[in-house]
Amino acid sequence: MIKKKISKIPKFKTLEEEAKFWDAHSFVDFKDELEEIGVEVDLQRPKEETLVLRLQKDIKKKLEKVAKSSGLNISSLVRLWLIEKLQSSA
Repeated sequence: MIKKKISKIPKFKTLEEEAKFWDAHSFVDFKDELEEIGVEVDLQRPKEETLVLRLQKDIKKKLEKVAKSSGLNISSLVRLWLIEKLQSSA
């Protein structure tokens, strides 16, 4: 007889309920229940404009650290942050 493993991840009724759960839990605690999938993200679309931004060295170093931990380069990280900020303020 094959025993079916019971999931520790609850069934969610709404996206909000699921979001609250994942805000309070780490997916690492459930890694034995997750399956890897392939996802492609196109961050290399041609840019139409260039913006030169001058920063203090300590700010650039902090950006480098955050970008590296996110698997991005500084330009991609800052571009994503700008897009998120513009979308949230619209």
